[in-house]
Amino acid sequence: MSTTSSVAATHSFEANRPSALSYKLLLVNGVNLNLLGKREPEIYGHTTLAEIEERLIARAAEHGVELICIQSNHEGQLVDDIQHYGLLADPAAQVDAIIINPAAFTHTSVALRDALLATQKPFIEVHLSNIHAREPFRQHSYLSDIAAGVICGLGQQGYQMALDYWLTHTYLVSQ
Repeated sequence: MSTTSSVAATHSFEANRPSALSYKLLLVNGVNLNLLGKREPEIYGHTTLAEIEERLIARAAEHGVELICIQSNHEGQLVDDIQHYGLLADPAAQVDAIIINPAAFTHTSVALRDALLATQKPFIEVHLSNIHAREPFRQHSYLSDIAAGVICGLGQQGYQMALDYWLTHTYLVSQ
């Protein structure tokens, strides 16, 4: 079962844009991230996913951007959600860009890679830990080479950095 949360934008992204114009970002969290704050806090920290999402949703709303947050332990559900918000939804409901922490699916999921490619939406890959300093099997990502950027090893701050990038990057500003 996928969990979803979001907040509607209430502010204009830019002063000269119509207030009805709303940018949408999708935050995708993969397997076991529902256990943040409980599972291996020495690696992943003590902050819960709900706390991270709450802060990011508030920050996005300050800029008139809707942040849709999903998490699932099931690869197929994540693929369905990425396809829906990135491609299949009514155009007005589609997202402009994606932030994804695929967690363990990073190292195994061609399906997530293909779903992200199908959307043709830019995305940033985020990891709480530095995957390049972990076990050898965690050092390969099926997503990094197609990502607009990768942020790893900076804990929950990585999510904030990815969001701030999309809030200020010309991709969103020029749309």
